[in-house]
Amino acid sequence: MTYTPLTITSLLLVLILATVALYLFPHPILLILIGLTPFLLWGAVNFSFYIVLAFIVFSFFRIHEVFPFLEQLKLPLLLALAAIFVVFLQATISKKLHPYWCPQFTFLILFFLLITCAIPLASNVGVAKNTWTGVYSKIILMTFIIAWMMKQESHFITASRVYIFSGACVGLTAIYNKVNGIGLVEETRVTIGRDIGSLLGDPNDLALVLLYPMTFAIATFLEQSLSKFERLFSFSTFCILFYALLATQSRGGLLGFLAVASLFAYNRIRSKVLLFSGGTIAVIILFFVAGISDRASGGAAEVGIGESAMGRLYAWQAAWNMALDNPIFGVGINNFYHNYFFYSTHWDGLNHAVHSTWFGVLAESGFIGLILFVSLITSTLIMALRMMKTLNTTHCSPGIRVAINAAPAGIIGFIISGTFLTQGFIWPIYLQIALVIALNRCLQLDKQK
Repeated sequence: MTYTPLTITSLLLVLILATVALYLFPHPILLILIGLTPFLLWGAVNFSFYIVLAFIVFSFFRIHEVFPFLEQLKLPLLLALAAIFVVFLQATISKKLHPYWCPQFTFLILFFLLITCAIPLASNVGVAKNTWTGVYSKIILMTFIIAWMMKQESHFITASRVYIFSGACVGLTAIYNKVNGIGLVEETRVTIGRDIGSLLGDPNDLALVLLYPMTFAIATFLEQSLSKFERLFSFSTFCILFYALLATQSRGGLLGFLAVASLFAYNRIRSKVLLFSGGTIAVIILFFVAGISDRASGGAAEVGIGESAMGRLYAWQAAWNMALDNPIFGVGINNFYHNYFFYSTHWDGLNHAVHSTWFGVLAESGFIGLILFVSLITSTLIMALRMMKTLNTTHCSPGIRVAINAAPAGIIGFIISGTFLTQGFIWPIYLQIALVIALNRCLQLDKQK
């Protein structure tokens, strides 16, 4: 390690703080902690990505809500603080953090600035401010950090395996709840942690969380150069995730799965006639296997278009009206629900969610926001598809191949499911954007060697 003035200053600061701590709290165990400090700092610098990855897992997969006994440990907060600390060490002491820029970052930062500037103009400033400070600002910050810190092959391999394992944990819990009738919505749709207000307490959001690790499970299983155990585990996880996804009875989730499966099938099935005919049959089978016709909302009991479908149309119409009335900044982040009464042409006594990523972004960030958001997603998808096309001409390790194959599938799944799920300001798409940017950067650096 090069002992720069900043490094020496930091060590002196640690020594001063240790001396003050011993003076104020003269306890023997404090000496042990001070003695371990250099080793902890070394571990934080050299394994910083895995600390950030742990924060991602708890934030996206909500592991502390899947296993409620972890709630008391406040792990998301602790991991958030640890992630900020290791990023500081990477940027200052070790000098291993090398920020870079790309067109996707430009779209992302412009979209973020638009959302930020719209907060004082939001119809409910308190809700917009709390959402920005509590969730969205962290997501944007971590998107940059993840993209900058994922730069080694081991990072992508570990991330893929962790996503698959975390997905298996969520899927098994969902299946357990389904079998035991815990937290069911409309008597048939499975959720997780609904009684504690978890994000996974909505079956549509749960379906989205299950969909992302499924792309890695499929890509890992199809990578024949991997070990039989890893492929078998991935296939088992896929079966778990698939059954759990069916249990959510989410039409958006099922359409997202079909989009993911179609991309993998399109690249491996030569006969396109067989592909499209088989896909049509699969859609019909999935509709009945998932039991969507038995849903209390949107099921076969509803006549005509259906109450659930009409509810979405009314919500989308309200979103359009919000955008027309607030074309530049929208009504503010997380403000659609609170404005539904004022812009809906059909009032049934309750406010409703928008149930569409695209209409949600349009309503809450205006037309400019929607253009920036769509540009961000489109450019990222194009980048991911270009990487996939170079697989046959570029020598890549199995771990990198898994990540490259999973990346465009995840984004396409988001685009399709996003038509029916509200996911414009939550983790999934931003996590995928960071992965694609990091992968592209990794491949560019390999070509330069």
